[in-house]
Amino acid sequence: MKRFESYGTPIPGTRIEDLPGWLIVIEGTDGVGRTTHVNKLRSHLERLGYAVAETGFTRSDLASQGIHDAKMGNTLGANAFNLFYATDFADRLEQQIIPALRAGFVMITDRYTYSLIARAIVRGADAAWIKQVYSFALRPDAVFYLRIEVEDLVPRVLADGPFDYWESGMDVPMGEDLYDSFVHYQRRIIQELDGLSREYGFETLDATRKLGRISDELCERVTEVLRRRKVVGDPA
Repeated sequence: MKRFESYGTPIPGTRIEDLPGWLIVIEGTDGVGRTTHVNKLRSHLERLGYAVAETGFTRSDLASQGIHDAKMGNTLGANAFNLFYATDFADRLEQQIIPALRAGFVMITDRYTYSLIARAIVRGADAAWIKQVYSFALRPDAVFYLRIEVEDLVPRVLADGPFDYWESGMDVPMGEDLYDSFVHYQRRIIQELDGLSREYGFETLDATRKLGRISDELCERVTEVLRRRKVVGDPA
């Protein structure tokens, strides 16, 4: 079995050693196509015979409704939101991610602490502080970063509808209108993710290509990660 480690002190009472599953993270900014690629990756792995589970932001039974209500009312400050999202992540780690890994599943997460850290820093949080907040997170087996420039991102987002208030950083805000704020906010997010990619060793995929080519490469590279562990003698 594989021994997972956290970036700091694990959540009290949780056992993270000897978990036979895999933790695969798909990272990238808003509108880059993560959901599409996660769905295709899940289908691909299930066809290969792997048991697959999936999670993402605000899917915690404990915190998701509270985050939704707070965003509707726009009543909380940036640090309050940071801690609300940390609560959501901690609950999902304890109730979803670790149990799936213990059962031998491939757990795919649609974004992880890295996006939460990037968004917090862009909204003014101290980088060292917010990384410490999330230091209980497990180190994934691999992080695949779907990287795109803002100039390529804007047409994709507009093709799906108008700009979103939160994805445009209008709570800060970073521009006089949705478009201007979106461009500045997403450019800052990408810059922070680029830095985190270097710090944490993400595997970067060029997300400016056609969706089919990106998904094919992602499926191939994730499959290699899973098989590599079996080759070295892990019975999972």
